[in-house]
Amino acid sequence: MSDDLARATQLATDTLARIAAALERLAPPVPVVPDLAAAQAFVWNPVGPRLEPVQRVNRVEMVLLQGIDRSRDTLIENTRRFAAGLPANNALLWGARGMGKSSLVKAAHATVNGGLVQSGGEAILKLVEIHREDIETLPGLMTLVRASPYRFIVFCDDLSFDNNDTSYKSLKAVLEGGIEGRPDNVIFYATSNRRHLLPRDMMENERSTAINPSEAVEEKVSLSDRFGLWLGFHKCSQDEYLAMVFGYAAHFGLSQDENLTRAEALEWSTTRGSRSGRVAWQYIQDLAGRLEVRLES
Repeated sequence: MSDDLARATQLATDTLARIAAALERLAPPVPVVPDLAAAQAFVWNPVGPRLEPVQRVNRVEMVLLQGIDRSRDTLIENTRRFAAGLPANNALLWGARGMGKSSLVKAAHATVNGGLVQSGGEAILKLVEIHREDIETLPGLMTLVRASPYRFIVFCDDLSFDNNDTSYKSLKAVLEGGIEGRPDNVIFYATSNRRHLLPRDMMENERSTAINPSEAVEEKVSLSDRFGLWLGFHKCSQDEYLAMVFGYAAHFGLSQDENLTRAEALEWSTTRGSRSGRVAWQYIQDLAGRLEVRLES
């Protein structure tokens, strides 16, 4: 009888162990919170989930961003207010490609943090990049940082939504309208080539197939309305393009005849069919390579 009892006890123990292991596998993973003081920038990884520190941010100095003075000043002021705990808006930087939208976000973060340190304070502003395909996991990120003493710019580069993509609804709820709302220590900055983040054919399809077309389109457009700050970036003129080129050349000490640089830069833009800050930077990299100069800030 004692052997039967021992076997029954062992069987029950094994069964409970298997049930516990199964429940553990089903349970959501515990978020991994890094040492937030160890870095000023992080990348959100929903697998874990965790914030992965970025020790060296790929950014250009604010002084090198030419032809976007108004957008620059507006975004810096908005970011300063947010860092100081004052009311500030989510920002959508939209418009022509290669005109410095994402560069401005990263430079504004560095500028505001640098100002805090220079004034004797702490660099409390953290930049957190979230990839477009991870937008649906934003609520998890909000939960992770909500109680932190730091302040977070959640940044999504090249944000847009395609047909049949409903993840934009998650973003709408997080920005404004959800029961918890956006945490006071979080602001959302996004860049996009589209002003309304959704393709025109998607909106027109909604208009043609919906019972109430105007309401269907409003549903789509209302996503952009969640961004209180809209900053437009437009194609630059030839003079602005050349100012970018010569600004880069002077900053990095690239010595070459000015007329030659001008002619080469214009030819470079012609072969690429556009003028932008990105095209200017690509020409500067080519010039620096030919002059055997390392581009170090």
